[in-house]
Amino acid sequence: MNNPSVDFTRWLAVGSLAGLIILGLAWELWLAPIRPGGSLLALKVLPLCLPLAGLLKRKLYTYRWVSLMVWLYFTEGVVRAWSDKPPGNILGLIEVVLCLSLFTACALHVRVRLAAPRVEEPQP
Repeated sequence: MNNPSVDFTRWLAVGSLAGLIILGLAWELWLAPIRPGGSLLALKVLPLCLPLAGLLKRKLYTYRWVSLMVWLYFTEGVVRAWSDKPPGNILGLIEVVLCLSLFTACALHVRVRLAAPRVEEPQP
């Protein structure tokens, strides 16, 4: 009883979240670190690692709060896209796109799951 919309939004959310984690680490450690050799700003990805298990386990509550948390990263992406020099500004734009993708996936996932009819299990 799989719903293709639920599966698509789930994998889009997981993929976007994984993309944000990878981007955050690569950005601060190799691509455009503030200091040569890496930056402690790479720790910003730790809060993104927390919801990964909940998204994979299809916990509706996790999709709801991730759709709110992602706006912090969206704001960082907009600020850095506007103020950083290349390649930081390009990485900021990529972060913005990933955040919008994650938000959209989470919002649609919640909407589709709540609209789907519930199947009740037979009582023994």
